[in-house]
Amino acid sequence: MHLNHLNLLNFKNIRQAELSFIEGINCFVGDNGAGKTNLLDAIYYLSFCKSYFNSIDSQLICHEEEFFVVQGRYERDSQPEDIYAGLKRSQKKQFKRNKKEYPRLSEHIGLLPLVMISPGDERLIVDGSDQRRKFVDGVISQIDKNYLEQLLRYNRILNQRNTLLKSARGKSGVIESQIDIWNSQLALTGQAIFDRRRMFVEQLEPVFQKYHNYISGGNEVVKINYHSHHQKGDIELMLQHNLAKDIVLGYTTRGVHRDDLELLLNSYAVKKDGSQGQKKTFFIALKLAQFEFLNSHFGYPPVLLLDDLFDKLDENRGNRLVELVGSDLFRQIFITDTQKQRLLDIVKHTGKNYAFFDVKEGEVVKDAQNVMND
Repeated sequence: MHLNHLNLLNFKNIRQAELSFIEGINCFVGDNGAGKTNLLDAIYYLSFCKSYFNSIDSQLICHEEEFFVVQGRYERDSQPEDIYAGLKRSQKKQFKRNKKEYPRLSEHIGLLPLVMISPGDERLIVDGSDQRRKFVDGVISQIDKNYLEQLLRYNRILNQRNTLLKSARGKSGVIESQIDIWNSQLALTGQAIFDRRRMFVEQLEPVFQKYHNYISGGNEVVKINYHSHHQKGDIELMLQHNLAKDIVLGYTTRGVHRDDLELLLNSYAVKKDGSQGQKKTFFIALKLAQFEFLNSHFGYPPVLLLDDLFDKLDENRGNRLVELVGSDLFRQIFITDTQKQRLLDIVKHTGKNYAFFDVKEGEVVKDAQNVMND
């Protein structure tokens, strides 16, 4: 699977662009703020129906404009796939596959597998547990529609229970007749989510360790520990036991919505003890493991987006990352960088075909001199 063409109108700072891409490495070069990362975000949007960076779709519309459009033509299983995404201010966004609108956006997830690796992924390590749950859920949801449905159902049940807790006004007797129903449903749905997450982490960890070992040169030991309330006993009994506390707080304190991954480097939390380069190596290895996991499931490689990754990696780690990217596992890659010569030296070493695009103040122009396409 690969992206052949991308058309943009009023997406962030890119007012208009029509671009054709190659299988191999497509490079966006320009100063910070020029719009390189916005191009990656547009490609990400076509896979996930949302931005990688902005949770509010209206913020993606170019200043003073009334709409944005992102269109992509892919080749998937030797068949063309035309994907359309559009949004007008104060209206619901449209998402179409081959001119047919999706009744639910969740039906699109998994059609165009993609992995994005960005400096912002350090949030996986340094931020709260919600970032790590989003990572796990995002990977599983691409390959397991039932999991995505269970996750959406769980969140609806959780919202209902939290609303009920707030309505109790400090008195459990007010909601006793209703709370047991929500406790039972939350426990049942949560168990299915927990079982799938546990299986995923067990499958992901050795692959992650393999990539981390390669990039780091084998000098560091890494581990992932999955923590969940479901490991500590009957979750329904926990919900009953913590009811008084939950009423006071106004939200549910037990369940899979509190799950977390403990990320260890040489037996210590990488969040606290890891250097900037070690943290970067950690999340790159996590994302490459995600890539291999999706590739194994779909039988073809996802599109890979690499946003400004070669800063803050020492030369040895950077070289090993280049060697990985040059392997046959990766087919279509999009890379951004501020330094053209550095990126040109990097992509030449991969042995893959490559094409360069110059990005300046939202304008994108193909660099005809820096293309290798056999």
